[in-house]
Amino acid sequence: MFKKAIEAKSHQRLSGADRKKLKRTIRDRFHRASDADIDALLPPKAEITVSKFVNRVHLYGVEGSFPMFFDVDGRGSEIFPTVFALWKVPEMLPSFILKGGEVSRFVIGGADLMFPGISIPAEGLPSFLEGEPWAVKVPGNPAPIAVGSTTMSTAEALKAGLRGKALRITHYYRDLLWESVEGHYVPNAGFLEDVVFEDPVFLSSAQVPDSREGSGDSSNHENDGVDSKEVGESADVKDPISDSHPTSKTQLDSDTDIVEQVTKAIGGLKVTDNIAADESTTVVEEQHTLSAEDLDAYLDKCLLQALHTTVNDKDLPMPGSTLWSNHVLPCRPSGITLDIKKSSHKKLSKWLQAKSSSGLISVKEDKYKKETVLFSVNRSHPDYLSFKPERRQEQKVDQGGDQAVKETRSPKLLEVSEIYKPSVHVNPIFAFVGADTGKLYSASEASDVVFKYIEKGHLVKPMNKSIVVLDPTLCDALFKGAIKKGSAYPTEIHKKDLGSTFVSRMQAHYIVTRGSESVVRKGSVRTIQILTERRQGNKKVTKLSGMETFLMDADALASELQKKFACSTSVSELPGKKGHEVLIQGGVIDDLARHLVEQYGVPKRYIEVLDKTKK
Repeated sequence: MFKKAIEAKSHQRLSGADRKKLKRTIRDRFHRASDADIDALLPPKAEITVSKFVNRVHLYGVEGSFPMFFDVDGRGSEIFPTVFALWKVPEMLPSFILKGGEVSRFVIGGADLMFPGISIPAEGLPSFLEGEPWAVKVPGNPAPIAVGSTTMSTAEALKAGLRGKALRITHYYRDLLWESVEGHYVPNAGFLEDVVFEDPVFLSSAQVPDSREGSGDSSNHENDGVDSKEVGESADVKDPISDSHPTSKTQLDSDTDIVEQVTKAIGGLKVTDNIAADESTTVVEEQHTLSAEDLDAYLDKCLLQALHTTVNDKDLPMPGSTLWSNHVLPCRPSGITLDIKKSSHKKLSKWLQAKSSSGLISVKEDKYKKETVLFSVNRSHPDYLSFKPERRQEQKVDQGGDQAVKETRSPKLLEVSEIYKPSVHVNPIFAFVGADTGKLYSASEASDVVFKYIEKGHLVKPMNKSIVVLDPTLCDALFKGAIKKGSAYPTEIHKKDLGSTFVSRMQAHYIVTRGSESVVRKGSVRTIQILTERRQGNKKVTKLSGMETFLMDADALASELQKKFACSTSVSELPGKKGHEVLIQGGVIDDLARHLVEQYGVPKRYIEVLDKTKK
């Protein structure tokens, strides 16, 4: 299940109704778990989050802490506890005990569990049905190392002579789920102190030689990815550290040192629950309230820092929103919130115009997109020359709090960039200059390609440097199929028109980035539609659609708007189209548009508003 790295396509908090539904599903599927056990894993007052993956897996956990359950198909029918949950409530699932610690080497390597590797108790094989969730334990350790579902019932297993696959493993110790959590959730692992970490998993992996010699006579189960004799009978190895393996002793000593280091490191963790949330709250509370003058000074400082470090001339022209979100905001000092509305300029466009008037930068307003665009930077300006950029050092203190603040802000940061893919018309130009025709280019990068072609072909008119003479290849790239039959093809083009004409002959794409999630789609950017109309009883309703374009989840947004506007909301699928529609009771068309702009960073030009209630 977690053998390959898969990125989550969305992260969201569960509503109250969904929390109750999740707990009810867990209670029905795991009869061994009491209400107290479930509350220990999913505390009633803690925020529960769900991460949805492209392979339909849903991962549930406490916000800022460990994931506790995962749903294989996203429907609740195949939900399993994670290894972390079983460490907290070990008896939540019935467990198979391995014959020896050596077998665990294969289980945590991704192999399914075979019947010959299970230690059968004196009273006989326990009773189970096909498809039941079971855990796997190693001898002498109460902490399970894997979870999975049975492949057959007890009767079928006995009929097969206890041969074949017993448990299809879905999650195990040290898989990619473990590794991802180990990198992000360890600061909250306070309960790990109660777990015995003299782990036979480490000891067994140190004792089993890397070579698989002697397994050639075993019956091979190709579908299992490992021989059943290796998994089922490796416990019979009497002396894995033998004379035939002179390096095994050295390997054992080095791995034993690793065990001691891991045990010491994890045993020293004494962090209370929800520390990430506490630290993030502390960080927010410690943020300073700045005056308009102080905020103006910080804005200028962050702009100069960005111009020195991250803003390159080759990326220009650049939309003002991109400059703000990708360059200015990352340069702000720790603990400082930059709110352009609280500055003396009030608006981003006015601030950029003021910097343009001082000669530091050159900006121009795009009449079509209604956005201020940065065109050039005056790197000989006195303010630019006198400014000394700071070196950004990684914060080693309060990493948990900073990460928590970053995670709470990331869903609000949005970037929409228009990009272009070479088409059959312009492919010869890209091939001539050695550019990749399979890549996606920004408008400025595409313009660089055609100007590079002009430079190599010496196509600039000698008597007028602003005019480009068209050769057959460039003329076809710009105008073939666009000129009516019988009309003459142009022989020259002005430089200022060349870039836009060349880009218009490419395939339009756009990339939307929100936090760590990013998608690339073909075509032009689809707008969000907000419609208000009257229903029976002269009541107003507001419809919202197209939010998926900007990576917003319809269900989460409906729940948020329900609380914000104190009204009922519902979500339905659009007929014949991809996407959903959020229905909001009441005429909140203006407030809704403002909320999308301020809270989700959606540019106004991508929001279409239609009020049918006005005559």
